[in-house]
Amino acid sequence: MTTSNGPRRARRLRSLHAVEVLVAPHVLLEGRLVPDGWVLLAGGRIAEVGVGSPPALPTRHLDEGVLAPGLVDAQINGAFGFDLVNADDAAWSRIRAELPRTGVTAFVPTFITAPVPVLTAALQRAQARAGVPDRGAAVGGVAGAGGVAGAGGVARAGEVSGAGGVARAGGVAGQAASGSRAGARPQAPAPGARVLGLHVEGPFLAASRRGAHNPVHLTDPSREAVTALLDAGGDGLLYVTLAPERDGALDAIRQLTAAGVRVAIGHSDADDAQAIAAVDAGASLVTHLYNAQRPFGHRDPGVVGVALSDPRLTCGLIVDLEHVAPTAVRLAFAAAAGRIMLVSDAIAALGMPPGTYALGGQPTEVRIGAAPVRADGTLAGSALRLDEAVANTIACGIDPAVALTAATRVPADALGAPDLGRLAAGAAADLVWLDEQWSTRATWVAGDVVAGAEHLPPVTP
Repeated sequence: MTTSNGPRRARRLRSLHAVEVLVAPHVLLEGRLVPDGWVLLAGGRIAEVGVGSPPALPTRHLDEGVLAPGLVDAQINGAFGFDLVNADDAAWSRIRAELPRTGVTAFVPTFITAPVPVLTAALQRAQARAGVPDRGAAVGGVAGAGGVAGAGGVARAGEVSGAGGVARAGGVAGQAASGSRAGARPQAPAPGARVLGLHVEGPFLAASRRGAHNPVHLTDPSREAVTALLDAGGDGLLYVTLAPERDGALDAIRQLTAAGVRVAIGHSDADDAQAIAAVDAGASLVTHLYNAQRPFGHRDPGVVGVALSDPRLTCGLIVDLEHVAPTAVRLAFAAAAGRIMLVSDAIAALGMPPGTYALGGQPTEVRIGAAPVRADGTLAGSALRLDEAVANTIACGIDPAVALTAATRVPADALGAPDLGRLAAGAAADLVWLDEQWSTRATWVAGDVVAGAEHLPPVTP
């Protein structure tokens, strides 16, 4: 455990510009909620974290709740009245500006099934408007406030266990996983949530498990179709959801992963052998576990069985308590500990009153207290806030630290962004302050307050 080093440490702290020291009753550090924690921010990064007395006078003393990493939403179709597939510049700006009010500091825009030319056009528009990352620089290989750590160098929990405990800057660097599409951390053109990359959900899905997707546009993942998506998505295409039982799917998985694009299994009627083959070919994610998948059977485990048992998979889960029952939530966290990532799967209805909203160009009805549905009653995404998903998960009996980690570090790691989703030296200074009911009070992106400034105590000079 490192402790203060008198004048030398004080000089180092003075050399860091825009220093802010946040103190909170509880702070999420290395997957644990620790009391009396503090986080020191400088230059858009986390310089140090610890418990007990911070190395400098606190600039803000949060009087309740939890300070946690900013939430990371790996699947969002739209919000605040806009469907992201055809959003214009104003819509992108509005969504990025408003999402931090839900605790989200980074997200993955999702485009659902449409003709491949429509999807390629959407990818090209998003590339120009969303500020998605460029390929080439190692995600997380960014100098922290006090330096750069080597590959995989992450500040450990033992350095924050005692009073005065400190994890120093430069603790996060790391390298993107082999075969992953890496990018420099995207910088928002305007204050707001970061865009991590783009997700295409379809059209390579099973007709029998299509959910709210238009069956007219479902197709096999030919090499030409996959190439078109790769060319249009460029550096911004982060992952693709497909059904591994479709003709050509295993070749498509290999083609996508060879290009650095992750693959999720979803909207699939695959049996367990087909799902395992997809993982062997390179699939690493599961899109909204349980939903639009063959139900689990003890003689026919299918995608759900493989998802819960294979440690190579990280599984998205929509915890709005309509898509998935509480017992199924508990089962997922017990069987796939450390591999469940909370997602909203939100549509344009997020943050809006009841009414009719578009999802993939088709109408979706939203009623008070109910998930969005198509005209035939099929669930069609959600209007779920990700901080609400955390609260729902805790209400299901999941430990709060585990629930928060499922909305922060787990998705960040699964998506190749190891400098997000954690409060650790050298990580991006993306944070959320949650109240006792797990609702967002304030949010920081790159060290700047982007939501909830009215709830924060005044800065202490």
